[in-house]
Amino acid sequence: MTEADLQQQRSRNWRTDGNAVRTLEDARSFVESAGFCLMYPERSLAHLPTFIGAYAGSADNLPDSKHAFADPRSLPATDLMVRLLRERLAYELPLLPGANLVVSATLFPFFYGLVGDRNPKATPKTGAQGASVSPLAATVFDAIQNHGPSSKGQLRERVGREMSGAALDRALSDLWSMLKITRVDYNQNDGAFWDVLYRWSPEVVKEGINISAPEAISALLSKYLETAIAASQEDVEQFFSHLTSRAKVREAVHALLAARELCWASIGAKTLMRITPAVDERRY
Repeated sequence: MTEADLQQQRSRNWRTDGNAVRTLEDARSFVESAGFCLMYPERSLAHLPTFIGAYAGSADNLPDSKHAFADPRSLPATDLMVRLLRERLAYELPLLPGANLVVSATLFPFFYGLVGDRNPKATPKTGAQGASVSPLAATVFDAIQNHGPSSKGQLRERVGREMSGAALDRALSDLWSMLKITRVDYNQNDGAFWDVLYRWSPEVVKEGINISAPEAISALLSKYLETAIAASQEDVEQFFSHLTSRAKVREAVHALLAARELCWASIGAKTLMRITPAVDERRY
């Protein structure tokens, strides 16, 4: 495989070959096939597809999250993505500040198995002993749990008007990164609406609780390489380091290589990891 072949296959997988995503079914099919994608491109994660790229049907001149407001493609792409969330055909996961993953319904339980709370109904712990979130985040969780899907404006009314917008954003981000809550809707007037994940998607949470971290890493790593076609070990570790330790990622890589589920391939001047081809593919 040449570098040009690799880019051509990625373009086809990522729907940046002119085959733009426009309908809800198109969007569902793309996210299900990709497994997960960024909403907008992120320089440090160059080997991931993007939802805005699939919507545009091109990888050219795509906005990053900071400049998305100025791009006319962003609003219809966001509307389409939110429709996926409403229908529970996809889920969002914060990966980096301003860089969210859009994850297929099929693959999301594996993300939950890796980073989710094994006691999803419990208020997150606070305090010096075993602290995980701020007292405000715990209060916000209780408010959403007691009142149902809530916007930031509604949460201010319920938790305290004197609370700053930045403090509320941090609390929501902390809860979201633990998959205690998820964004379930959005409109321009009220912004995002949040609900506790176990109530929004109980089957997903139940399935995710029963998936071990090693099983989750192996499944997600394989899907990453299936979608990227091939990548360096550093690329793989860079992505998964936002979800778990690099040591655990290396263990999964070594196990998959030992089981011959992954292999090394020469692509251009680089040696990259890929899914081991079927016997028929290796012959030609």
